[in-house]
Amino acid sequence: MTYLIQQQDIQKTVEQFLLSNGYSAALIRRLRHTEQSILKNGIPVYTTYRLDEGGSLAVTLPEEHGSENIVPVPMDLDIRYEDRDLLVVNKAAGVPIHPSQGNHDNTLANGIAWYLGEKGEAATYRAINRLDRDTTGLLILARHALSACMLSEMVRAHTIRRCYLAAASGLVPPEGVIDAPIARTCDSTIERCVDFERGDSARTHYRTLYYNRDTDCSLVELRLETGRTHQIRVHMKHIGHPLPGDFLYNPDYRLIGRQALHSWQLDFIHPIKKEPLHFEAPLPEDMRRLFGQETNTVPPIQRSPFG
Repeated sequence: MTYLIQQQDIQKTVEQFLLSNGYSAALIRRLRHTEQSILKNGIPVYTTYRLDEGGSLAVTLPEEHGSENIVPVPMDLDIRYEDRDLLVVNKAAGVPIHPSQGNHDNTLANGIAWYLGEKGEAATYRAINRLDRDTTGLLILARHALSACMLSEMVRAHTIRRCYLAAASGLVPPEGVIDAPIARTCDSTIERCVDFERGDSARTHYRTLYYNRDTDCSLVELRLETGRTHQIRVHMKHIGHPLPGDFLYNPDYRLIGRQALHSWQLDFIHPIKKEPLHFEAPLPEDMRRLFGQETNTVPPIQRSPFG
């Protein structure tokens, strides 16, 4: 990465400059211990060096090493975008994001390790937005430490715009905002509930796009203001319209074998190129079936979720 030193950067230390450009303190510590990783006009400098007028600052990121203990496993991946800084993947249902104690080789991390390994690249795995195992749709993966820092900060600052589609039981009102704090249930390590005393603030905006009388399901567009664990699933249950097939909050599998939730759209600014990015992933087949053959009657939206 090469940066031109601007007037407003003069007298900043290199560390201050890097922090202002999205580098984390941890990444800066790694740079300190990497020889010739920071050059001012071609000359190595310390992070305490104060920038003067003119020239450039070149930063060489520490060499990436593959994530330990991730076994490469061939997987049919739907890569929606790829460059040297990030990947956007359309995740299938039933695929966990990370390996766990009982699952070491059937996760998205294994598939990405195989995909990058086939290209001769280090398979360092950094998932930015999290999706549950049975939630389908768009997921961002950072390719290196700097893009991971910057994308993670964008998640914290809520500047990555996420839009989901869900099939919800019953006829959902046309639109609304669910403002209900979420906490872990007292007798479970994974289940969440609405709790106005113990919960963390959580807000979900929703809009109903379509209703199918045959399945008694509404197609709902949801946008998150916060990012609590299971937020959409808990909030939709809270207003009386749980997602069919949700093993935790509505274990009714007559219509679909997993929670009917899909990460449909992502909008964000590229962390390095500073260009606006927009991605969409059409509804998967199992959710399409919940709305029969009448997909052309879906009310107008930016783009049809049915592809």
